[in-house]
Amino acid sequence: MSTTVVIIGANGFLGRYLCRYFARNGREVVAIARKKEGWSGDGMFLEWDGKEIGPWAYALEGAELVINLSGRSVNCRYIPQNREEIIRSRVDSTTVLGRAISECRVPPRLWLNASTATWYRHAEDRAQDEWDGEPGEGFSHEVAAAWEDAFFSAKIPAETRKVALRMGMVLANEPGTVYDILSSMAGRGLGGAIGNGDQRISWIHMEDFLRAVEFVMREPFMDGMVNLTAPDFPTNREWMRYFRETVGMPIGLPAGERLAKIGAAFMNTETELVLKSRWAEPLRLKEAGFRWKHAKADAAIEDLENRPGLAGFFRESARRSAGAKAWLPATAR
Repeated sequence: MSTTVVIIGANGFLGRYLCRYFARNGREVVAIARKKEGWSGDGMFLEWDGKEIGPWAYALEGAELVINLSGRSVNCRYIPQNREEIIRSRVDSTTVLGRAISECRVPPRLWLNASTATWYRHAEDRAQDEWDGEPGEGFSHEVAAAWEDAFFSAKIPAETRKVALRMGMVLANEPGTVYDILSSMAGRGLGGAIGNGDQRISWIHMEDFLRAVEFVMREPFMDGMVNLTAPDFPTNREWMRYFRETVGMPIGLPAGERLAKIGAAFMNTETELVLKSRWAEPLRLKEAGFRWKHAKADAAIEDLENRPGLAGFFRESARRSAGAKAWLPATAR
């Protein structure tokens, strides 16, 4: 039985961690990306352009898993050119991967395709699950819908199971990620509520993300859509307090919607990434019996403080004393 795992978009944030995780768990890893820069060095690297079938397609033959994470970052201004590139990069890579799988003599057993929890509507009143969640609107939903349409419309052999992973924010202590940016803001006294502070956050600790991917691999009857999030949905106000507690900063200046828009423009990003409420319930993982190691946001954020970078993450996390958190007054938490 083949134990080959093919990771497309292997030089990105999630791809690096997946390559290291599967390599350390005895899988043969094939890493595919447009360039080597950013790749963890685990497994064998193959180059592709994300548009045309090439020699990389031979790696799909009989693979245990193919996971597609390819797509331009959404952390940018949504000008027309960037919007087009964000959608096209996801649709093109998914389409060509579907064509390559359809031509396999021995197709892979499972195709996981990245998607996003922003498929769901902006919700502050109730969680959205896979069975009765309501579709959203706006550009983020447009991206998610086009991505999933390309995935589910791909005509591939019935032997290949397909699952779209609707992911929340994946947390790891990595430069340039959500965790890094919010920790830095909190450390500078800027870790107050953003917008009205009531918007919900869907997130997942990197360790649970990796475990959930493998869990889905082992569940032969799980297909369709799966929400990859933690079962805890703090408000933005609570979320920012957890970061302040972790870095030991007793104050956090809030940023109303107008100030958030100015800050987003300065950082060359969009306020939608922090102002939109994401409340995706991981109902299917719960029903299938998945158990989170980091189910609460405050403990997850604190755990990652001592696990910086790829190497730090895969070291055993040291027990952290209450330290800075202990002296914070209750009103600042």
